[in-house]
Amino acid sequence: MATKSAGILDCRAKVDNIEIAWIPLSDGRRLAARLLLPKDAAANPVPAILEYIPYRRRDGTRGRDDESHYWFAANGYACARVDISGAGDSDGLIEDEYVKREQDDALEVIAWLADQRWCSGAVGMIGISWGGFNGLQVAARRPPALKAVVSLCSTVDRYLEDCHIMGGCLLNGTLGWGSAFFSYGALPPDPEMVGPKTWRAMWRKRLEGLEFYPALWMKHQRRDAFWRQGSVIENYDAIEAPVLAVSGWADGYTAAVFQLVEGLKAPCKGIVGPWGHKYPESGVPGPAIGFLQECKRWWDHWLKGIDTGVEDDPDMRLYLQDAALPKPHHDERPGRWLGIPKWPTAKIKDERLHFNGDALARKQAGRSSAKSHRSVLSPQSTGLRGGEWCAYGQGQVAPELPFDQREDDAGSMVIDGVPLAKDLAIVGSPVVRLRIAADKPQAMIAVRLNDVRPDGVVSRISYGLLNLAHRDSHARPKRLKPGEFYDVTIRLNQVAQVVPAGHCLRVAISTSYWPLAWPSPEAARVTVDTAGSSIDVPLLRGEAGFKQVHFEPPQIARPMPVTVSEPHVESREVIQDVEAQTTTMLIQRDDGRYVIEDIGTEMTCSKREEQTISRDDPDGVTTTVAWHFHYRRGAWDARTQTVSTMSSDKTHFHLSATVKAYDRGKLFAERAFKESIKRDHM
Repeated sequence: MATKSAGILDCRAKVDNIEIAWIPLSDGRRLAARLLLPKDAAANPVPAILEYIPYRRRDGTRGRDDESHYWFAANGYACARVDISGAGDSDGLIEDEYVKREQDDALEVIAWLADQRWCSGAVGMIGISWGGFNGLQVAARRPPALKAVVSLCSTVDRYLEDCHIMGGCLLNGTLGWGSAFFSYGALPPDPEMVGPKTWRAMWRKRLEGLEFYPALWMKHQRRDAFWRQGSVIENYDAIEAPVLAVSGWADGYTAAVFQLVEGLKAPCKGIVGPWGHKYPESGVPGPAIGFLQECKRWWDHWLKGIDTGVEDDPDMRLYLQDAALPKPHHDERPGRWLGIPKWPTAKIKDERLHFNGDALARKQAGRSSAKSHRSVLSPQSTGLRGGEWCAYGQGQVAPELPFDQREDDAGSMVIDGVPLAKDLAIVGSPVVRLRIAADKPQAMIAVRLNDVRPDGVVSRISYGLLNLAHRDSHARPKRLKPGEFYDVTIRLNQVAQVVPAGHCLRVAISTSYWPLAWPSPEAARVTVDTAGSSIDVPLLRGEAGFKQVHFEPPQIARPMPVTVSEPHVESREVIQDVEAQTTTMLIQRDDGRYVIEDIGTEMTCSKREEQTISRDDPDGVTTTVAWHFHYRRGAWDARTQTVSTMSSDKTHFHLSATVKAYDRGKLFAERAFKESIKRDHM
């Protein structure tokens, strides 16, 4: 929904809405598109902007599309919101995430757009998350008409920097996101778009061809060809189109901005604000920015040949966050923008702090000995205060951010610094080097860099995970020899944050980080040789030569008309069973009941996610996610229910799922999936 502070513009009078345009593919399939065109585009052709995702252009992303694509169309661009094959109203099946066929189809879509009489022949791509991913993937295929990309909250490495795996550790996003994707694959097309005699046959074909995607992913626990496909880090040189890369500090996909600016030879600029997984014109935590205007500057330059100064923009525009009390939600985050002309910059230099026993110090004190060894075996529920890997729901006031870290610190090994004599501006990716041993052949560690306030409240600055079996390679993991010390490196997430004078830095190390990450097969005790361990903290040493950063206030087109009969509600609860010694995170989301007035469709969507873990036994972990979707309009009454579950023991992951589809209240189709997959060093 629109940010409260956005300027709302009436754009509809300037734009033609083509509700359905069919894009033919060479194999006979058709993809469904919604086109928003400037009214004079047929006489005065304009560049086209493509957003190409599986989230139902007709009713799924319509609200967001109306706010942004109407704005772009009113400002001189033809917008095409296209459903990928098998999604929304498009023919075919959703095979999986980011498959080659999806990219092949995009090449045909772009050629079709460029050939339309209302198009100048130049095409740009924009998208957040899935659309940010495939914008980069399609750019790497070099379609001639694709002249520029705006990629938000995306990744260059599908294995290491998506919601599946982090540092070789399995993220709960594998089932959390996977259950949502599984549900999307089961949704029906709209009879008004595909025809009243066709939609049921299309729906049944989708249900019969549906895959339980998390099980597909779990068969690839190493970084193999499955993950390399679609990972543009494999060959940055393949991308020749200019890229504007954007993300937020509360998002899970921040790293790609830095990697793209550093790795691409094509023109590339980066913006990282305080936001979660949101478009920045409605970014939360705020402040939001006039991002649509920034996109117009990008498109005007690269698609229309107008000198808008984008090539002179700083390589990086980063929001330097001030210290703030840790809360599970922030409406606004205080701070200021940094305009860094060239990235990397010599203005940021690492300061190495050594682990001297239980204290951080600039000088290393002493050699390795029994006195320098410290051990930790964390309760399995350590990590409960860590928030979500990716803050998706910001703007709905969902409590997804990390909050006071003291309870997680209580289950961790902590190494504290002295109170700071002056403010520190940490900008970049801290790097932790540990000399470490474990008492089991498999172990994971979570490392957090924290800010300890004088009153004892603790904020998380950044964190990283490492599966110690992946210490040398994510393609060829190796078991540990219990008791043997290894030198390992953990790169923490990028950050830009001020730690004020009087506060202390703290490094916290735990052997669990649930519910963000799945636990190791056995509870393992790790021992850190503090004499051989350190952290490199990237510090901003000065701002001479930096550029002023100015963004216009947010603007959007007037939101679509909606009638709400039941409001949105969302809750997160922690339930502790004292007798059973289990902890449960219960997440419930109900998008309410509402009618999209333009198309007359009534919609409901809800989710219930329950994650449970035993205090000391990794075998006592399970996650269950249920989704419910319902569409009604006239005689159309289609509903789906899915339930996805994952658990594990020492040797296997156990996954199951069911889907039930209802037509006018009667069971239309159902399927069940069940699979056990061997743990592979994970």
